[in-house]
Amino acid sequence: MPRKIEVSHKTIIFTAIFIGILWFVYLIGDIILMLFVSLLLTAIINPLVVKLSKFKIPKGVSITLVYLLVISLLSGAIALIVPPLIEQTTNLVNTLPKNMESLGLQYIANGEVLRQLVSQLRSLPSQIVKAGFGIFANVLNVFTVLIFAFYMLLTRDKLDENLKVLFGKEKSSNFTKLITIWETKLGGWARGQLFLMLLIGVSTYIGLLILGVRYALPLAVLAGLLEIIPYLGPVVAAVPAVIIAFAQSPFLGFATIALAFLIQQLENYVFVPKVMQKSVGISPVITLFALSVGFRLAGVVGIIISMPVVITIQLLLQQRFSK
Repeated sequence: MPRKIEVSHKTIIFTAIFIGILWFVYLIGDIILMLFVSLLLTAIINPLVVKLSKFKIPKGVSITLVYLLVISLLSGAIALIVPPLIEQTTNLVNTLPKNMESLGLQYIANGEVLRQLVSQLRSLPSQIVKAGFGIFANVLNVFTVLIFAFYMLLTRDKLDENLKVLFGKEKSSNFTKLITIWETKLGGWARGQLFLMLLIGVSTYIGLLILGVRYALPLAVLAGLLEIIPYLGPVVAAVPAVIIAFAQSPFLGFATIALAFLIQQLENYVFVPKVMQKSVGISPVITLFALSVGFRLAGVVGIIISMPVVITIQLLLQQRFSK
């Protein structure tokens, strides 16, 4: 006999409310993203603000000084790096197939995969310019993130009092402890990762410049950016540098391989242990999976926020199951 299934009115109401919440979250997804980026920015620069506040500088002034410092450094770096980066990247992409043919790699040079890759790379300079205009076009979003982070930093000392109003005295201390741990781990990871990427990029640039390898700047930028991908990133970044070097001379090619090996050893045994010692440990497999999912869902923005999301989930799970 057919079984009769009854659905209570409570289930219907709960389902409707749940769907409504999901729909509401979808509508304000961009605001949630800006809020999360603001939290990440807060975790990164809060230690600098705390150090400045120790000199009895008002907190609002300390935050403003840190903002001005970061914006000045970024603006100076962009003004110095972007013009030669675009020029050298264009030359690198145009000469890459010829360099591969000169090394006897005609089948790869004429392959469909390389043609698509070269086509994408040729459009990279124009994409960089478009991205620059896009940043200025979305200046309101950037300004909103900075304002969110400013007030989060400004009211950080009053966090316990605000949580008491929301959750009561007993639960507020637990939430404060959890947020402090989250801020320490996330800030440590973000600052360490950014510094590590900068360190690898500068080391690669100096090494390639000393050896005399052409297009040292875009190759170094590529090495710095791919540093976020564990194990695989440095290997992928070294391939175009080795191809360019071998096209110049066999000795230079082997010297570039030695340079890549040296930088990787320094990274594994010196840079990472020192720079990331305060960071939370995450499996390389989980890192690769998170970066892939982040890129698929939200592109470059997804890559940026994927690891903070993983760190947040990891911390919540640790707190949940450690009790």
